[in-house]
Amino acid sequence: MRRSRERAAVLGYRVAQGALGVIPTAISMPVASGVFRTAYYAWPAKRHIILDNASHVLRKPTTDPDVRRLARRMYSSYARFVVELMRLPSRPADEPNRLMVSEGEGAGGSFRALWEALRDEGRGMLGVSAHIGSIDILAGAFAARGLPIYGVADDSAYPELFELLNESRRRWGVAVIPWRNLREIYRALRGSGIVGLVIDWGYRAEDVPVRLFGAWTTLPAGPAVIAARTRAALVPVICRRRDDGRFEARHFDPIEVTGDSQREIALATQACANAIESMIAAAPEQWYSFKPIWPRTETEARRLEERHAAMLLDGVASRAPRR
Repeated sequence: MRRSRERAAVLGYRVAQGALGVIPTAISMPVASGVFRTAYYAWPAKRHIILDNASHVLRKPTTDPDVRRLARRMYSSYARFVVELMRLPSRPADEPNRLMVSEGEGAGGSFRALWEALRDEGRGMLGVSAHIGSIDILAGAFAARGLPIYGVADDSAYPELFELLNESRRRWGVAVIPWRNLREIYRALRGSGIVGLVIDWGYRAEDVPVRLFGAWTTLPAGPAVIAARTRAALVPVICRRRDDGRFEARHFDPIEVTGDSQREIALATQACANAIESMIAAAPEQWYSFKPIWPRTETEARRLEERHAAMLLDGVASRAPRR
């Protein structure tokens, strides 16, 4: 049954991909937007998730008209992302480079300047981002500009569909690493590569507690742990869509993780959360996470706050000056 579902998904994706490659965007974009808007009303479970996420971003109740308007715009943004992603195989291989008009300026100047400085120190870069704009455009454009880009992706659900999605990425020069292949991730970073991770995969109670839009939630410990063990710099990056349909990137201050104590992991992960909050706040309609990001109850939130406080105490006693 699972194999049949995968084959149906791959077939459906290939058919849609082929159709979108020839249908003008003036037609495909409004149709896709209408389909996803219909899904917003027809799929209550997902609608409630999006409404809750939008509610946290705006800090208003889910019944507020602004929250409902933002939730619908998130669906429309996702529709546009899907159409753009599925059209890319029919476009020239340098399409991501053409669409991204600016690498942006951040800490240390351009993204390339920051990577070159880290490379000269014999270090890699672990880029972290969220489901905003198009991380695929960013990876493809940077690879076309000669940067050693690796993307980490989940290959566990539908391996055949995973392979299909990666055909375009390899065509752009982006190497894809299955998320469980830690050895390959470490090898890329120790070779001064740039490894990209999307980290807003939904709330999990066992992950690292962080504050995001004024409320407690969690983000995975993996990025901070990997950075600590490879000496890589954690660099939040964003590739946001402009009004003209093209994209511009920006990178945030590098996050240095000096050890793998609970305190260091907590501080580094909170710094990632701060960057993600800034990414989302600048263009919340471009954020399309369809999983619950925050816990459901205040009891869970209090537990996260308590665990965060305990993590911050780890290692403090050993660093205290002796009398």
